[in-house]
Amino acid sequence: MTRRAALCAVLLLACGLAEREVYEVTGRVRSIDAAQSIVVIEHDAIPGFMPDMTMSFDVASAELLDGLTAGSRIRFELERSATLLRILSIDVIEAGQGGADAPPGKLLKRAPDFDLVDQQGRPFRLSDHRGSALLLDFIFTRCAGPCPILTSAHADLQRQLPPEIARRTRFISISLDPEYDTPARLTEYARSRHANLHNWSFLTGEPATVQAVIRAYQVGTRSESGVLEHLVVSYLVDPSGEIAKRYTGLEHQAAEILEDLREVLDAPS
Repeated sequence: MTRRAALCAVLLLACGLAEREVYEVTGRVRSIDAAQSIVVIEHDAIPGFMPDMTMSFDVASAELLDGLTAGSRIRFELERSATLLRILSIDVIEAGQGGADAPPGKLLKRAPDFDLVDQQGRPFRLSDHRGSALLLDFIFTRCAGPCPILTSAHADLQRQLPPEIARRTRFISISLDPEYDTPARLTEYARSRHANLHNWSFLTGEPATVQAVIRAYQVGTRSESGVLEHLVVSYLVDPSGEIAKRYTGLEHQAAEILEDLREVLDAPS
């Protein structure tokens, strides 16, 4: 058994994944963030799972990124389960010439304000919620990959919040696909993921307006050909509107976010 195969076997046993699928995917590396164990890949269509797009992926081990460069054409194994979407192995088909630059967005200090529409068609302005801690993420209802996992994880966190934290916290999910994601579709998506809409807003709006928000938060765009490009990123915004934490990927834990919420709200443990 190779070192890579042994690593994958150990990780799967440790996580206790009973039901999972593994896909063999090809694509081109756009950027690498070894510190966060994240790689952004312009990947080809994954039959029966996802269309071609550019997005960020968690990797099972940062060692998989050793020596990888931006521009490399790669073949990788992608594991999918109810709680995980991550790369298990990477093989370089064609070496790239670029450097391994980290994804953008790390220097954003204050949450850009915006005006969108929630799942009930009501106007939503971010700055109207000063005084609360905000957990803000980006999803779209036709997403078969990271979005259902991310929303389910945040719904699990929502259920764990103590009352004194819950009443001062709001969850916000912004659609990356406003042309399709109407308020009704967002409501259906939220309910299917067991989100409590009492303090969770799912937002959409005019495509140009939403696109401006997505760019302001440095999480993605649509290419001229219509291909979606996005990072899997969540932001914790403190009551004053400052960005307190940026969570990349899917593998941040509810306990970690809960402690961060306690800190920004100055709440007792």
